[in-house]
Amino acid sequence: MLTNSNLVALDAEAVRTSLDVAATLKPADLSLPTPCAGWTVRDLLAHMTAQHHGFAAAFQGDDDLAHWEVRPLGDDPAAAYRAAAERVLSAFAADGALDRLVPLPELGGSFPAARAISFHFVDYVVHSWDLAKPLGIDVRFSAEVQEAALQVARAVPDGEARLRPGAAFRPALPSTGGSPFEDVLTLLGRSPDWPV
Repeated sequence: MLTNSNLVALDAEAVRTSLDVAATLKPADLSLPTPCAGWTVRDLLAHMTAQHHGFAAAFQGDDDLAHWEVRPLGDDPAAAYRAAAERVLSAFAADGALDRLVPLPELGGSFPAARAISFHFVDYVVHSWDLAKPLGIDVRFSAEVQEAALQVARAVPDGEARLRPGAAFRPALPSTGGSPFEDVLTLLGRSPDWPV
């Protein structure tokens, strides 16, 4: 169950899982396709890096969209990703972080901190899988993370908005009747059997 008291720890588990996957990257992996339509591993990692920087800035009260811009990852993409991940984990764990109203310019407004972290959390549960799948890595999350991610995924609006360019998720797919984690994937438009 997702509560304010465990939200930061659950998000950290998701982010640390993505770090474990990113640490395995080899240069040839960067051009592989991912479950994110049209994105290579490099594109996905650059997006994930930018989102970490954006959320970290937002938790410092900075609503400048420039923090959310995707930038080149340089010669060591895994290191660039690791630095961004550590930055956002520190921002979420800071004293009083859960008491803030957080500006999220990409979403056009400000949100209570717990809700903002829940957005980040479900993204990184799914993006850990998005990154791992083309690499042939099987990501595993605790039962608590799976159940909390399912709770958040069920609250994400479905429908035509997900067909728009730049939509965070594709329309939901039918449930496979598998694990809570597979339900998270299908609710957010991913086939657990990708690339099928």
